[in-house]
Amino acid sequence: MQKNRKILMIIIVLIFIVILGVMGWLYVAFNEMKYNLKGLHPTVKQSMEQLIKKSKQRGIEIRITEGFRSINKQNQLYQLGRSKPGAIVTYAKGGQSYHNYGLAIDFAIYDPKRRKIIWDLAYDGNQNGKSDWMEVVTEAKKLGFDWGGDWQGFKDTPHLEMTFGQTIWELYIQTKTVHALK
Repeated sequence: MQKNRKILMIIIVLIFIVILGVMGWLYVAFNEMKYNLKGLHPTVKQSMEQLIKKSKQRGIEIRITEGFRSINKQNQLYQLGRSKPGAIVTYAKGGQSYHNYGLAIDFAIYDPKRRKIIWDLAYDGNQNGKSDWMEVVTEAKKLGFDWGGDWQGFKDTPHLEMTFGQTIWELYIQTKTVHALK
């Protein structure tokens, strides 16, 4: 009887481990779909994964809140604060954002104690006397990202992009040319 209980416990633990593994896979798959991480340029995606890892090594958890963004979604965001109620969140129309080409991500800090995402640039969750946000930005820049907080006009502090030396206009023309050839 004692032996049967041990076997049953081992089976329960194994089932639990399998369930956790499946849940982890589903979480990653859901987030890739939710934030359109699949549409990211491979270098941007790889750098994003490194940023998450390097931030975690500093005791900072981040969440990617946006990746690839369709032209339609970009236009919907552009309408906020203009023809639709809400605050202005972007000055880029569809085709005018590096998100539309899979070259940009947005991030936020995750506070595990409160289990919530925060956009507080002064937050020091790892308690090292430095802004967690700016620590993430520093790591992002080392990985080759440009930061929207450095822009002259509208500051987009969650925004990180890799342009590979291409302007929005060049990307737009290339995309239009590719679509015209199909």
